[in-house]
Amino acid sequence: MEKKYRVKLSAEEREELKAMVSKGRSAAYKQTHARILLLGDEAQEGGARKDEDIARSLQVGRATVERVRRRCVEEGLERALGRKEQLNRRRKRLDGQGEAHLIALACGEPPEGRASWTLQLLANGLVEREIVESISSETVRQTLKKTNLSLG
Repeated sequence: MEKKYRVKLSAEEREELKAMVSKGRSAAYKQTHARILLLGDEAQEGGARKDEDIARSLQVGRATVERVRRRCVEEGLERALGRKEQLNRRRKRLDGQGEAHLIALACGEPPEGRASWTLQLLANGLVEREIVESISSETVRQTLKKTNLSLG
């Protein structure tokens, strides 16, 4: 089967990738992507290795090899070394400022007639103060848990 995406690195790009791999100071996935590109480079002596051989030697899936190679050809070397942008991720309900408001609220005095804050009271308090449009008590719970702040 003929390769659709052929990686042809310049001498400068090849040296950059070799330096990245030899130093070992970048993230593991970046080093793996660099190794994939080095082994799949058609401009090297002896030409590119087969995807199956690259996948086996680096202990990654063949699809990963194909994906990195395709991204290098279509989007460039830098994009091929990085992770794919997650487009389907939901935006966080509470950013850093929102978390700070939640913590300040939880550490403050509970509403009149209450002995302590509940998760639902905190959620309602954030909405009343227009920190967020809406928020569930579960999101409040997870945020407080992450900050090691308990209501007890």
